[in-house]
Amino acid sequence: MNRRIPPRNRIIVKTVDTYALRVAAFLKSKGIEPTTEAVDKFINWRLSQDWTQYNQSAMDRIQVVKTQIDALPLSLPNAKKGVAYTASISIPTDLVDWYRIVGLEGSGMKISEVTDGSCEISGSPEIANDYTLLLEYHVAGDESADFYTRELHLAVNPDPRDLWKNIPTDPAIDYFKTDEDCDYVKVEANDGTPRKDIVAASKRGRSHAHEGRPRDDDFKICHNVDNGWYVLAVADGAGSARYSRQGSKIAVETASKFCTDALASQGEFENVITAYHAQPDDTTRKPVADMIYRIVGTAAFRANRAIRDFQEQNNKDCTPKDFSTTLLLAICKKFDFGWFVASFWVGDGAMAIYNADTQYLKVLGEPDGGEYAGQTRFLTMDSIFANPTDIMKRLRFSIEDDFSALMLMSDGVSDAKFETDANLNRIEKWNELWADINSSVNLIDDNENSKEELLNWLDFWSPGNHDDRTIAILY
Repeated sequence: MNRRIPPRNRIIVKTVDTYALRVAAFLKSKGIEPTTEAVDKFINWRLSQDWTQYNQSAMDRIQVVKTQIDALPLSLPNAKKGVAYTASISIPTDLVDWYRIVGLEGSGMKISEVTDGSCEISGSPEIANDYTLLLEYHVAGDESADFYTRELHLAVNPDPRDLWKNIPTDPAIDYFKTDEDCDYVKVEANDGTPRKDIVAASKRGRSHAHEGRPRDDDFKICHNVDNGWYVLAVADGAGSARYSRQGSKIAVETASKFCTDALASQGEFENVITAYHAQPDDTTRKPVADMIYRIVGTAAFRANRAIRDFQEQNNKDCTPKDFSTTLLLAICKKFDFGWFVASFWVGDGAMAIYNADTQYLKVLGEPDGGEYAGQTRFLTMDSIFANPTDIMKRLRFSIEDDFSALMLMSDGVSDAKFETDANLNRIEKWNELWADINSSVNLIDDNENSKEELLNWLDFWSPGNHDDRTIAILY
C-alpha cells in the first residue's frame, strides 16, 4: 500500500482501499478476524456475484432486443426478373448500434448504406430465385464484439416469357410453313415525290411455339408498278382446324392474285371511281359498288373455291372445314383527287384507314363472331357466299384525301391491342397502337429494314394473348 501510485490510478486505489476497510469492519462485526486473506476472499466472492448478475442483465437485454428485432415487420415484397425493384428496411436506432444485410451478391440488385436506421434494396433482378438474406446487427450497448442475425426472404419471380418454350415446327409435317415471315414492297418515288410502301410481318404465337405447332396465319402484299394499284391480304387460320395453315395460304395467294390480275386492265373501274368523286350520289355510287363486288368480292369467293378444290383434290379424307381461315383483303390506289380504298372482311381481326395528323379513323368492317363467344366466321363457310346481299355487307369503299396507314391485322394483334371489338372504333386506341409500332419500327420511305423491325415488334408481351400475330401496313 506504500507504493507510489500513478496519478490516474489514485482514485481507483483509494476507492478499493476504502471498500477493503469497510469489509474488514463488517467481518469484525461478525466476529471474524479481518485478516488480509479474509478480506480478499470476501471481496472476490462479492465481485464474482456482481459480475454474474451484470452478465445476466446484459444477456437479458440482448435477448429482449433480439425478440424485438425478430418481431419487426421486415417482410420484403416479391420482385420480378428484369423489372426495376425497390424495397426499404428500417431498424429502430435505440435497438442496434449498427446493422447490415448480406446475401444478394450476383442478383443484379444492391443494398444501400444504412442511414438513420434505414437502407434500401434496389435494382433489376437478373435471376429468378428465392433469396435468403441475413440481417446482421450489433445490440446497442453491448460491450462485446458479438453480432446477431435474422433471416429475411426475397422471392424473385421469373419473367413469364421465360416459361414459354420455343419448339421449332417439324419440317416433315403436311403443308409446312416457316415459324415467321416478313416482306417489304418498295414503291419508287414519282418525280421525286415519295410514294407509300407496304410492310408486313407474321410470327407464330407463343401458344403454338410452346407445343411445337405451326403458324396458321399468312399474308400477301403487292404493288403493280404499271397501274399503281396496291393489294394487301391477311388471313388467320383457325387453330382448331388441322390444315388451316394451308387454308390461310391459299386464301391470301388466290385473292391477291385475282385482284392484281383483274386490276391490270380495269380502266372502266378507274373511270367510275373518278365519276363518283366528281359527283358522289346514288347514281355514281352503284357502278363503283358493282365493280368492287366483281373484283374484291369475286376474289374472296375464288379464294373460297380454291380451298375447296384443293381439299377435294388432295385430302378427300377431310372437309373444307379442316382448312378454315379468316380473310382481310384490301385494294388501294392514289388518284389525282385522293386515295381510293376498297375492302372485304370475313372473320375476326381488324382493318382500318388511320390518319394520325387529322385524327381520322375509318374501320373497314366489323369482326363477326360465331354462335358462341370466342368463335368467329370463316371464309370456308357456305353461308358467307349464300347470296349477293350478304357479300355486299362485307364490302367497303371510300375516297380519302390521305392517310398515315392502311392497316390489316389478325386477332393475335387486335385482341392484344384493342381488347374489345368496341375499342376498334376508338381513335385513342389506334393512336396508342401507332405510337407503339413507331417506337420500334422506322416507318419512313424506302426503309427495307422495316420488315425485320416489324417482325421483332410482333414479339411484344401481352398477358393472355399468345396467338399467331400478323400485320400488314401501307404507309
